[in-house]
Amino acid sequence: MNWTKQENSTGTLTVTLEGEPWEKACAKAFNRMKANLNLKGFRKGQVPDALAKKSIPAQAVYEEAANMVAQEALDSGVKEYKLDLVARPVLTVKDATEKSVTLEFTCTVSPDVELGDWKSIKAEKKAVEVSEEEIDQEMQHLQDHFADWVLKEDGEPAEIGDQVTIDFVGMKDGTPFEGGSGENYPLVLGSNTFIPGFEDQLVGIKPEEKRTIEVTFPENYQVADLAGQPATFEVTAHDIKSRELPEINDELIVRLKRDGIETVEKYKEEAKNALLAQKEKAAEDEFTNDILNQLQAMTKIDLPEVMTEGEVDRMYREFEQNISQAGFTADQFLQATGQDKAAIRAQMKPEAENRVKMQLTLEALANQAEIDITEDMINDEYKMLSEMYHMPVEQIRQVIYPDQIVFTLKQQKALDLLKKNAQE
Repeated sequence: MNWTKQENSTGTLTVTLEGEPWEKACAKAFNRMKANLNLKGFRKGQVPDALAKKSIPAQAVYEEAANMVAQEALDSGVKEYKLDLVARPVLTVKDATEKSVTLEFTCTVSPDVELGDWKSIKAEKKAVEVSEEEIDQEMQHLQDHFADWVLKEDGEPAEIGDQVTIDFVGMKDGTPFEGGSGENYPLVLGSNTFIPGFEDQLVGIKPEEKRTIEVTFPENYQVADLAGQPATFEVTAHDIKSRELPEINDELIVRLKRDGIETVEKYKEEAKNALLAQKEKAAEDEFTNDILNQLQAMTKIDLPEVMTEGEVDRMYREFEQNISQAGFTADQFLQATGQDKAAIRAQMKPEAENRVKMQLTLEALANQAEIDITEDMINDEYKMLSEMYHMPVEQIRQVIYPDQIVFTLKQQKALDLLKKNAQE
């Protein structure tokens, strides 16, 4: 048995079988093939050995025997040389005779990771605070939420921010086009709901006034026949409404119907805490990304293509799940956006490569730092997941295996070590 490492994390595991073990495998393979042999004058499985040997080529027996013993031979080699396979090996059968055979497994293994001086990484997490202006903006959002649309005085023209109820007919070269018409459509001027330039040309319009709007569709418009093309819209305005903001008081806060939040001061306190949490998370994410970018820049990994493709596969499955939650299939999304599966996968590839490299880097760091995951840590993680998903621990164990927990915990503890070192 021999293992020869080659470039790009590939190698050849050579296993030679000879003597009694191989002869027994050949005999078992011959009997299996003979049992399925159909020969005129004999019932299936009752063909004499002498006749069967004339009908079954020796090389076919050797190939069958090799396939029968391949998994055990591979497992033995993986164990002896401590190989971390990342893809199914390719088997080549060589020099097969009745006395011996050589099995060559072309393997792709987890790549070597050359860590840089990670202890030299330094970073600082930004301090965060919430200003009074930001609290005021939150209060404005609250007013906007409860604002009412009220009719403007007769004859008052529409302004940016007003809601204008319109009828419209879109025409290209003087002919109405599909999807370009509507009645009693409530359009808020300045919302950028319609084609660029459309809403601006309605500023100043009055109830029951008619206008001709001239626009040009964007070059990237989803309807190919209209993309980049000029069009006109015949528009008739009806109601024009402006927003009436409510007064900020305790009565307004009560309308939110939030437990424990019944006063303006309490709402401001909650808003401040929520903004602070958002900023702290953003600062933590920026701090983490800074550290990981430094770590990756000093780490050398010759990443096998098969590992990147495997991560792309996982990302695409996630994409399909997310699309299905929105009520679509992946095929429907691709058709609507004019893309294909290959294009989506190509977009995912850089991120997939980055993810795999980061996982390998943190794993190498965990091994170098001799981070150990105890049984108690694993059990605590299962309890946490049980509480999070409201499922019994035993049910969680059937979905998430202990080695997955160990992998996740090692990654997290390696990152925690990196953060602690960077701040110190």
